[in-house]
Amino acid sequence: MQTLKSGDKAPSFTLLNQHNESISFDSFAGKKVLAYFYPKAMTPGCTTQAQKLRDHITALTALNVEVVGISPDEVVRLTKFSDRDELNFSLLSDPDHAVADGFGVWGLKKFMGKEFDGIHRLSFLIDEQGVIEHVFTSASLKAVPLEGDYSKFKTKDHHQVVLDYLANK
Repeated sequence: MQTLKSGDKAPSFTLLNQHNESISFDSFAGKKVLAYFYPKAMTPGCTTQAQKLRDHITALTALNVEVVGISPDEVVRLTKFSDRDELNFSLLSDPDHAVADGFGVWGLKKFMGKEFDGIHRLSFLIDEQGVIEHVFTSASLKAVPLEGDYSKFKTKDHHQVVLDYLANK
């Protein structure tokens, strides 16, 4: 797993959102994008993270930031998640994890004594020119070697870590 870092060009992509619409990375030109990768819709940590972003979307959009959540979930699961939690940003379906691979967030994970491949919880703040400005990583990613200036977050504080970064840059 070779995770992208600050200064790298973000990969271009087109994925289906929770409304079964194609969303292209190019459609965000001129805006910052917070692309956050999460393992599975409707699980406790992913729900908390999404709800906090939902609750603070006004502050993020005021800073010209679009939020997109990316997971390997199928569109139907994203629709249920978005509807259930009244999410006000796009959730993108990456079932073959091609976009996750491109960002370097798909790799070996360990959970409850089992090893498996999956998404590592990282977020990328991408600038208006499509360059990664900053990378945020889950505090639970202890075994993943990361380089550069990564801000650690807990799922319940992810939104605040991003807002604090934007306020202090």
